[in-house]
Amino acid sequence: MKRFMLVGAVSAGKTSLMQAIYDRDLSYHKTQAIDFKENIIDTPGEYLEQRFRYRSLGITAANTDLVVLVQSCTDLRCVFAPGLASMFAKPMIGVVTKIDIARSQKDIDWAVKNLKLAGCKQIFLVSNRDKTGIPEFREFIGMK
Repeated sequence: MKRFMLVGAVSAGKTSLMQAIYDRDLSYHKTQAIDFKENIIDTPGEYLEQRFRYRSLGITAANTDLVVLVQSCTDLRCVFAPGLASMFAKPMIGVVTKIDIARSQKDIDWAVKNLKLAGCKQIFLVSNRDKTGIPEFREFIGMK
């Protein structure tokens, strides 16, 4: 299984994505510090939202195979800098979360566009709640 780091805004669904990947019940808790769980590194949303913390993201990513940018389609803020991928010397993919509660397809498309602008070449659409897209993501990361 690939070792990867989840990066996204506060409440983007990073921790819930990790729980869905491991087929655990979803239970919300605020990630307060970088959290290492098996092959997944879950980062607090503040590390992305407060740009002076980018250095911490770069250092943490050094020990991964992949950086996963997580964008909720219900959060219409643009939190990823264009070309963010250039900050990491690792492959980067995107995940659009909460597609089950999107107001419209337009919001999902907007989230995909932001991830592409950040440098994501491959993007997964998922619902952590009903597991839509989770099997495809699990297969991509090499999880049986």
